[in-house]
Amino acid sequence: MQSKIDAFRFRSRWNFLFLLATAVLAPVVAHAQVRIPDAARNVAEVEQTLRVGDQLEDQRRWGEAVTHYEKALKENPGRREFEDRLVTSRFHYQIGRRYVDSSFLETVGTIGEQDALDLYGEVLLKVHAHYVQPPNWNLLLDRGLTAIEVAFSESAFAERHRLVVTTNPQPTFRQLHQSVATQRVYSRHDARQQAFELARTLQSGVGIPAPVSLLEFTCAAIGSLDDYSAFLTGNQLDDVLAQIEGNFVGLGIELKAEDEALQLVSVISGGPADQAGLKAGDRIVEVDGRSTREISTDAAADMLKGVEGSVVELVVLDASDAARRMRLKRMRVEVPSVDQVSIIDPDYGVGYVRITSFQKTTNSDMDAALWKLHREGMRSLIVDVRSNPGGLLTASVEVADKFVSQGSIVSTRGRSSAEDFDYKAHKVGTWRVPLIVLIDSDSASASEIFAGAIRDHRRGTLVGQRSYGKGSVQGIFPLSIANAGVRLTTAKFYSPAGHPISRRGVHPDVVVAMEDRQVVAKPVDDRLPIVDDQSDNTLAAAMQVARKQLSQRQR
Repeated sequence: MQSKIDAFRFRSRWNFLFLLATAVLAPVVAHAQVRIPDAARNVAEVEQTLRVGDQLEDQRRWGEAVTHYEKALKENPGRREFEDRLVTSRFHYQIGRRYVDSSFLETVGTIGEQDALDLYGEVLLKVHAHYVQPPNWNLLLDRGLTAIEVAFSESAFAERHRLVVTTNPQPTFRQLHQSVATQRVYSRHDARQQAFELARTLQSGVGIPAPVSLLEFTCAAIGSLDDYSAFLTGNQLDDVLAQIEGNFVGLGIELKAEDEALQLVSVISGGPADQAGLKAGDRIVEVDGRSTREISTDAAADMLKGVEGSVVELVVLDASDAARRMRLKRMRVEVPSVDQVSIIDPDYGVGYVRITSFQKTTNSDMDAALWKLHREGMRSLIVDVRSNPGGLLTASVEVADKFVSQGSIVSTRGRSSAEDFDYKAHKVGTWRVPLIVLIDSDSASASEIFAGAIRDHRRGTLVGQRSYGKGSVQGIFPLSIANAGVRLTTAKFYSPAGHPISRRGVHPDVVVAMEDRQVVAKPVDDRLPIVDDQSDNTLAAAMQVARKQLSQRQR
């Protein structure tokens, strides 16, 4: 089975924050301007970035290190030192996540050597058949060795497999890296055989069981292809499929790691956390008797997961640091993909709707929102896809089709012709209301499909900042041998005018400088939230555009 998903950014539903320090250069002569040469400035910025990275790595804050190096590479494309550190940090982060994941631990504890080898072969077959470009088999093998080397240094990995270090393993790894570099790997069959031989060598040389090494080769083979392809444990696969469906079992909260706690970013209405009175900004500091200072925030977050109907005990601090101990029952939570539906300017009839992600329910949710606004007198519409990381490609096509009457919406092109699709608009059911779309640097993937279609057809006005620039399509492939799956890049997509989105993004018609803090909505008593354009410069600019367009139409 393959599910098409126009991928989520590499962040799942976590946002790891980091502090980037900057040096302040004092002038040598008072009242004189001193021009710092560009080359010197670039060297200083690189050194500062590496220093911050060193601090994050020393503190083993791998999630934040990944985010740090991703940002550095976006600002300095192609810098090898950032690329190498990103690879290593990402392996540390992924291994840490896997070794607190109950589904992966079950697999690693029961899988034998032959099944592990067959699992690796199955993954290589999917890469061979579906990946967007021909893979470099040598690179995937070498990255697999790097992943095992990183895993060897992780305490959770060593403790799980009872590894006792009696000699320095570095010479063994160095020799194996050299072996991979000197042997040409021509096919997936060659890669499978070499991985098997390398796993056997590691078992005899440093004591890592061969099935365990083969699992790391498997995870690294997918994770080394690009920023969006990844191995998915059974639990992660369930999470991804739940995001597609628009529901999941849990507490109904979105979290971020901050100050050795889990801070609530948002609380889903009607979920267990909402019913218990939790609010955005509250901090979880203890889960089932384990302090978030004693265990990693990743481990604490995984402890929040569980089967429907099970109970978790939390200690939560509110904004005043008052502690509450509570027991919450995990329930199935419906995640709205369309919210804050309202007429935000009754005088002009300006409607507003926010799309938080593109999932299976988005099409019907958007239909309901549009008819609600129509009944309330909508004469112009603002669609907000800021901070929308994407979702289902087909869902974004369906939403664009509501406003574009004919022609292309998006086209996809892969290495295989089976991945080549041209999605067309249909005239029936097209809404002709004047349209404004809000985008920002976190509008990605499916959001860019929607925004790109509106821009290229001149169907509406785009307001905000250039979008993220993720122009690739991922397929979700469950695996047959283990309780796991892979997310694999299968194609790139292009706007109706043929523009690639990857690394370029979608440019707005009206550029608004990025605010330090955007407040999109605020509660009003017990009623639905209203949009606050006074504290949101992008929305305020969109309102001006809408009013101007409506005034011109009335002349």
